[in-house]
Amino acid sequence: DRMKDHQDIIDLLPYTDPFLFVDEIQSINENEITGLYRIKQDEYFFKGHFPGNPVVPGVILIEIMAQIGLVSFGISLLKANAANQKKKYPVFTSSKVDFLDIVKPGDQLKVHSKKLYFRFNKLKCSVECENITTGKVVCRGEMDGLILNEDVIERK
Repeated sequence: DRMKDHQDIIDLLPYTDPFLFVDEIQSINENEITGLYRIKQDEYFFKGHFPGNPVVPGVILIEIMAQIGLVSFGISLLKANAANQKKKYPVFTSSKVDFLDIVKPGDQLKVHSKKLYFRFNKLKCSVECENITTGKVVCRGEMDGLILNEDVIERK
């Protein structure tokens, strides 16, 4: 079942509330992924970011794009190529993002990411974030990450 596979990917993400920014993966294949996240009215970062007129910080928009468009996508690609059984994690390494509009509490975001390349343990994607509530693209750019073995991530 496709939706179960998509939830399996979300379950493998190395994040929990209040830092999990993936509600649903709508579609995924070897070349692209699309996912959703709704901004809650009471997100922790609204307390200090423009009090009285909350706006989602750009760094959080980048994180949402990275969690859906890079890390979830990387997990899916790793699951498809699971030759080595050692646990691996995609980690965000860089981005170049242009911000085009603001995002407010309650807005629903759709992230669409297209693979530019995946080789030598590096994933590079073109990522766009649309505010479904307003119908406007709020940011777009390129992001990349590396695939690291669990022993690098879980070092003591």
